[in-house]
Amino acid sequence: MIVLTSFCIGLVLFIVFLFLRGRLAYIFTTSHEVAMAVADLSPLLAFSILLNSVQPVLSGVAVGAGWQSIVAYVNIACYYLIGIPVGVVLGHIYNMQVKGIWVGMLFGTFVQTVILLIITYKTDWDKQVEIARGRVNKWFIAETGEGNANAQDA
Repeated sequence: MIVLTSFCIGLVLFIVFLFLRGRLAYIFTTSHEVAMAVADLSPLLAFSILLNSVQPVLSGVAVGAGWQSIVAYVNIACYYLIGIPVGVVLGHIYNMQVKGIWVGMLFGTFVQTVILLIITYKTDWDKQVEIARGRVNKWFIAETGEGNANAQDA
């Protein structure tokens, strides 16, 4: 549910930045040249907002489920093995410059989001609840056991 809520908020902002791209820059500048540069990059900003409205939520779910190492490997692979190389190729070899680098990073974020979405979707959450319950019970029983041992010594 939270992923859907976050996606809806991101979608609203995506639409705002996509359709107001030619006007938003004038809030901060009077330069037509700067406004045109911002308008040119605004679609990438809109897609960044949309992807980054969902990706941190999915990362948080995975970390909360105890899969920190999986999230770390996914992050490293998506940014350093996919996003940066694609960005360098697009930015420097295909002369897309800053757009190419940004598209590469967006692609890495997109791949990361898809992977985390698949992991989240395929997870047996009932099993995860039982695992968490077992951990809490183990901790609680250990606490209670220590308390009883101290009470008997007194």
